[in-house]
Amino acid sequence: MSYTADSPLRFPCGARMKNRFMLAPLTNQQSHADGQLSDTEMNWLSMRAKGGFGLVMTCATSVQEIGRGFPGQLGIHTDDHIPGHKTLAQKIKAEGCLAVVQLHHAGMRSPADLIGTQPVSASAVDKHKARALTLEEVHQLRVDFIAAAIRAKRCGYDGVEVHGAHGYILTQFLSKDINKREDSYGGSLENRSRLLIEIIDGIRKACGTEFLLGVRLSPERFGMDLGEVKTLCLQLVNDGNIDFLDLSLWDVFKLPEDEKYQDKDLLTHITDLDHGNVRLTVAGKIRSAKDVKHVLDSGIDFVTLGRSAILHHDFPRQVIKNPDFNPVELPVTTNYLRQEGLGDAFIQYMQRWPGFVE
Repeated sequence: MSYTADSPLRFPCGARMKNRFMLAPLTNQQSHADGQLSDTEMNWLSMRAKGGFGLVMTCATSVQEIGRGFPGQLGIHTDDHIPGHKTLAQKIKAEGCLAVVQLHHAGMRSPADLIGTQPVSASAVDKHKARALTLEEVHQLRVDFIAAAIRAKRCGYDGVEVHGAHGYILTQFLSKDINKREDSYGGSLENRSRLLIEIIDGIRKACGTEFLLGVRLSPERFGMDLGEVKTLCLQLVNDGNIDFLDLSLWDVFKLPEDEKYQDKDLLTHITDLDHGNVRLTVAGKIRSAKDVKHVLDSGIDFVTLGRSAILHHDFPRQVIKNPDFNPVELPVTTNYLRQEGLGDAFIQYMQRWPGFVE
């Protein structure tokens, strides 16, 4: 291995990350009903910047009112959201961290009672009572993703990540199980990935070559086929418009769920990709210093941390200092989580995770 967890990393756009730790974009439900950033969410994120993360990413941040996925979700779909984001970007960058917004639209996973109307998707989905977007609405969705990235740049963020994972709207377009469209956005993989590619191209054109641009994908589940996702990854690399690929694996140590891909573990499927200068990161049960070392030794450029970052705002510092570091034992108390910067809404959300909170 030519680098360690504390080695700096340079992205194709020129941005420099001071180490190999990224805060995962974590649902925390702490902001205001109108999408405005709350002091509580700002505290949670700025604590992770102070704790030594090289890149701090916001939670999934809505690009359209109709695309909100959960209560208390941060928004960047209107200029009214700019002041809070400006303050947050400044706080994160003051700690020497890269500040990044994750751009999100929940699609059929938007609760109707939250958005006040019927949710939308690539196609009509009876289970979610979602309707299909018209072609004009697909084009507007593309415009709104790009507009949100432009807003992020105006706020002083170093970059954005386009959320194409976890069954949200861009996954709904990518999935041959969900996407039954008969226009240029449905059918072949080329057509199903068209919206994602157009959004990425549009962000790169609008925000310039020095703006950090990543994409999050799920290589399986949510109707995703591992082979198709690998083909898409290679297209994104070859197009030359992204700086990093963020693969949400759920468990970096497991075999693929689909038997036809079980010739090697899921992580090896990712590290075997010819990713050129594009940087790779993965998330999924990276919980200890030894896990971090295992993933970096495999050829992944940097690790993305969720649970470990919730438990220890300074997880990167702990790992760099101690190669045998293990996180605190579960379950933890609500007081412990408060000390780690979680507000009441976030703690309540974490109580849904079995065995996490006492």
